[in-house]
Amino acid sequence: MARRLHAMGASGYENGFKLALHPKRIVQPLERRKPTVYFVNSMSDLFHCDIPDAFLDEVFAVIEKTPQHTYQILTKRAERLPEFFADRRCPPNVWLGVSVEDRAYGLPRIDHLRQVDAKVRFLSIEPLLEDLGRFDLGGVHWVIVGGESGHKARPVQEAWVERIKRQADKASVAFFFKQWGGWGADGVKRHKKANGRAFKGKTWDAVPSHGLAL
Repeated sequence: MARRLHAMGASGYENGFKLALHPKRIVQPLERRKPTVYFVNSMSDLFHCDIPDAFLDEVFAVIEKTPQHTYQILTKRAERLPEFFADRRCPPNVWLGVSVEDRAYGLPRIDHLRQVDAKVRFLSIEPLLEDLGRFDLGGVHWVIVGGESGHKARPVQEAWVERIKRQADKASVAFFFKQWGGWGADGVKRHKKANGRAFKGKTWDAVPSHGLAL
């Protein structure tokens, strides 16, 4: 997508997918009074090691000044979270999450997330690449699960999803099943729209009952 936007001459993608800071965009939420849910840096990672703390402080200063908005922040650089928030508060209108795609890389991120006093902590288990087994959902408020999409998508198994769903129910964690992706529950590869997002005949789209600034 970044290459496509670069080819189109889209503003902000002059360097393709190379990391770039856009300080002029930080103030955009200040100009919007209507309560809005922002998915921060959907094409990047706010906690990338090359993004300086000073820039992050500017981002969170705007978040503090716009309590009418809700900001969902997802990162794979979870080890930076407790370090950054050690002497800073996480604003109450921030939903802070980590990606959990597998056991080796994904599950350890949950412990880093748990160390931050965020009003809503969530896991984006998408794409789910393997059976995660049993894991600790303590301190987590929301779990999003989804299969991989795209030409090289790897299949997700119904049993993997069901195990996460059972653990979320037991821990009273809101469960959201986003999609099957490129492979259906029947193990057949097809377009993700055809596979849909129904799990065992139901649509699971729960969200935390607290934390929204809307």
